[in-house]
This record gives sequence, C-alpha cells and structure tokens, in this order.
Amino acid sequence: MSLAEDVSIEEATYAFDRAVAELHMPDTVHAEYAGDAKAYRQSTGAQPLLILAALFAVYIVLGVLYESLAHPLTIISTLPSAGLGALLALLLFRTDLSLIAFIGIIMLIGIVKKNGIMMVDFALAGERDRALEPPQAIFEACLARFRPIMMTTLAAMLGSLPLVIASGPGSELRRPLGITIVGGLLVSQMLTLYTTPVIYLLLDKLHRRLWGRGRTHHAPGQLFRSAARALKSSQTAPGHVQRP
Repeated sequence: MSLAEDVSIEEATYAFDRAVAELHMPDTVHAEYAGDAKAYRQSTGAQPLLILAALFAVYIVLGVLYESLAHPLTIISTLPSAGLGALLALLLFRTDLSLIAFIGIIMLIGIVKKNGIMMVDFALAGERDRALEPPQAIFEACLARFRPIMMTTLAAMLGSLPLVIASGPGSELRRPLGITIVGGLLVSQMLTLYTTPVIYLLLDKLHRRLWGRGRTHHAPGQLFRSAARALKSSQTAPGHVQRP
C-alpha cells in the first residue's frame, strides 16, 4: 500500500496511530509498522542521540585543541541558531524533517562552528601575544574575521542553492538537504556575529570569577607539543638507557 498524493510518511504514521488508538483494541492485540514506515520510526528515534553524540565529539575535540573547558562552549553556542534556521526553512517550504534533512543538520554542525573557531582563535591569540583585554580582543577578532566568515558562508550557501531550486528526477530527494543548509547558514550568520562575542565575554567573566584573574592562554596544542618535546629530550639525554 502506497501513500496518497501530497501525504508524507510522518502524516501517515500519525494518522495510523490515531486510528489505532480510537479502536480501543485489547492488550493481546498489538499493531506495529513494517517496511518504510518501520525504518522511518527507527530513524527518527535515533536522531536525538546522533545529534548529542556529534555535539559531544565536537566538544571533546575542541577541548583537547584549546586545552580549555570554556572556549568549546563558546564555539558550540553557534549551533542552536543553525538548527533553528534549518527548522524554520523546512517549515517555510512545507518540507518534512526527513532523513535527508537530518543529514543536512549534521552537516551544519561542521559548517557553522567554523565561525566561532575563527573568532575565538583570533581573540585568544590577541590575549596571548599582545596582552589585550577580552573585550578588545574579541572586538578585533570580529573585525578581522568578518570577511573570511562571510566568504565561506556565502560559498556554502550558494553551493547549496541549486539543491533548493533544482527540478527533475530525484530533485525532491535532494531539496530538503539544500533547504536545511541554506536556512541554517542564513540564520546562524545573522545571529552568531552578535551572540558569539557576548558568550565569549560571559564565559571569560565566569572563568575569572571561579579561577582568578591570572590566566595563561596557550596556543592550540602547545601543551601536547611541549610534552612531546620533553619526552623526546628525556629519551635522547646522556645516561638514558633504552630497554630492549
């Protein structure tokens, strides 16, 4: 049995659940999905876990890179606006949150967080190398990184635009991917240029209040490189005997 015209699988499963509930069947009788409907329900149930796993992986990688617990939160704060933009775009175009659209949201996690990375990295370099105060450092970071952020965002948006306006066989499968990417990038670009500096300063004040004003910002990966050099020098030092 196939779906009716202009009826999504989400609407069909919802109508089916409501019809089954109205039947008031005994406990010994159970209704379950099969085929595409079963695969759809399983995929939608695993989507929140996939998003949480992706965010956790991003936080771990950024935490190791910056050797900090606060700065990864500043970068991850750019992601909710992208998700909001993707959902609003899907609502505007009356498109379901399908598996293809969900893949677009996962792609947005990797695309959008580069805005925060470029600003935070430049601000930390200013605090570390030129002894700038956090407000001045993040202000200069926004000015210096505005053009590269706009260039990369526009390139990704224009590259995804053909997926939205394309027609022909298979276009209905690719269109949700383009809608989520374009909508997420558009909204996140308008919001993150304002919210990222605010969150950066709030986390900086919280860090100073909890751990004091004396902070030393290391270059990304500096402690790991220093540990590797120390280990290498200890192995090559005179009197060091390497076990067979």
